[in-house]
Amino acid sequence: MHESGNSLEPSRQPVRAFVSLGSNIGDREENVLTAIRALQDERTSLVAASHLYETEPIDLEDQPWFINAVAELSTTRTPRELLKRSHQVEQSLGRERDVRFGPRTIDIDLLLYGSEILSEPDLAIPHPRMTERRFVLVPLVELAPNLVDPRSGDSFADVLERLDEGKKVLRSAITES
Repeated sequence: MHESGNSLEPSRQPVRAFVSLGSNIGDREENVLTAIRALQDERTSLVAASHLYETEPIDLEDQPWFINAVAELSTTRTPRELLKRSHQVEQSLGRERDVRFGPRTIDIDLLLYGSEILSEPDLAIPHPRMTERRFVLVPLVELAPNLVDPRSGDSFADVLERLDEGKKVLRSAITES
């Protein structure tokens, strides 16, 4: 019997996954761009990244605005491995989890993993609040305008059009590299 990750284990087929990234502490833009680069390795590659967006905070509103983006990845990692890798990147960029929804150097959320629907105590796919958040849907729809929510069958573009959250999401004028 082989342990998980053993090189004798059959390789997984790449899966299309989407992550949301956000930062409102320090060099917000650089934090997001660095996190996108750091997620890439021999098992995960970047397919595309959205523009950067300056976004109004939600939940805990008394904090600086965020820079947000969505990245499309091709990965052979399992959802749990991709979540673990995201947490490692967050930690390497100084993420502290003191205040829920509070300021952070970087936040990486796993939004979608193929068409999987997963509901576990510490991992839900699709992300449970993504359809309520303009700062996620605007860059997601920019990247994949025809992408469909595996739970409802609705296109995310239609979900965004119906969303009446009232928070500002402004395409950043920052030059992205």
